[in-house]
Amino acid sequence: MKVLGINGSPHAEGNTFTALSIAGEIFAQESIEFEIFNVGMKAVQGCTGCGACGKNKNEECIFTKDVVNEGIQKMKEADGIILGTPVHFSGIGGNMKSFLDRAFYVAGNNGGIFRHKVGASVTAVRRSGGVTTLDQLNHFITYAEMVLATGNYWNVIHGRKPGEAEQDIEGAQAIEVTAQNMAWILKLIENGKGIVPEPNPVNKVFMHFIR
Repeated sequence: MKVLGINGSPHAEGNTFTALSIAGEIFAQESIEFEIFNVGMKAVQGCTGCGACGKNKNEECIFTKDVVNEGIQKMKEADGIILGTPVHFSGIGGNMKSFLDRAFYVAGNNGGIFRHKVGASVTAVRRSGGVTTLDQLNHFITYAEMVLATGNYWNVIHGRKPGEAEQDIEGAQAIEVTAQNMAWILKLIENGKGIVPEPNPVNKVFMHFIR
């Protein structure tokens, strides 16, 4: 089994990296492979809602000059996904938001390729805005029909300079508990394959309210 951590920070080894690494230590103890994929270091094109990914059905975004298509395939291959972002103005970092918009749009338009994977979210913040940003990340997980792993508090870890998040003992514990629960759910799903049938996917109904 494998979990992919998405690092949405522009700093490769900042506090978002620290938060993901805390989870990674738990996965190592559970003999689950863990990889961190960086999306925040270079510019990421925003989604234009063109719908080409739904027409082409090739599991790719039509914009090919950034990390999004590589990330989609890594997410597809993983059994679990942790979304990690710093908090920028009480919200998801810009590159991370663009990455998530496009990756999850492609996934939804190509048969729901993230469906029933186990997901979790973590945020790194200097002071405030962590909970609202965590909620934003979780929207992607629930919309994709993923299984959301939770902990004993919000997965918000505090720090300003790289590495300071390690001093947030309560934040670190929340992430550890979430990772333990995530590992448990992954094992339940793995052991249930062929025994408990999955619900069949349905074609999504789209409505609008303009009369």
